[in-house]
Amino acid sequence: MPKASEIKKNTAIEYNGNTYIVRDIERSVPQGRAGGSIYRMRMYDVISNNKIDETFKDSDMLNLGDVIRRPVMFSYVDGDEHVFMDVENYTPYNLNKESIEDQILFFNDSTEGMQVVIVKDAPVALDLPNSVELKVMETDPSVKGASATSRTKPALLSTGLTVQVPEYIATGETIKVSVEDRKFISRADSK
Repeated sequence: MPKASEIKKNTAIEYNGNTYIVRDIERSVPQGRAGGSIYRMRMYDVISNNKIDETFKDSDMLNLGDVIRRPVMFSYVDGDEHVFMDVENYTPYNLNKESIEDQILFFNDSTEGMQVVIVKDAPVALDLPNSVELKVMETDPSVKGASATSRTKPALLSTGLTVQVPEYIATGETIKVSVEDRKFISRADSK
């Protein structure tokens, strides 16, 4: 049983007899308290998709939900459903646009390392890798002699996400982007 401080986004937990997926976590440190941090978690019931917000102390023990994670790749969009294909047995998993709206800008059909989270035989969440590689579709022209520590410029990526990139990045390049921070990490390794 992990402590509340060890829970990450997209973790399934058992709470009040139901299984919830943690979608968002806010950490705060109250002033004037001898205790530790407070974690406010926005969770969604995996069956009804009802949202609840709960607050836990960092030392509160939580029960993990019974989940299965399967490696997947993005296949196609069908209305409000995004369809992912299991890379090992080709099982399709449909995830509603609402359940993955924060992640849509971080994947395309070539993104590797994604996993679908399955609870009670139903796909409920998508786990992305820490960083993804995306192509720069539009940005200002690169500046010759620009260093890695100099100014940045906005770049529109292949998924519609806009991030700040160093001036030396040009349209057409592939870059690594941090999923959690929504920031440029580096150029992608050429394959």
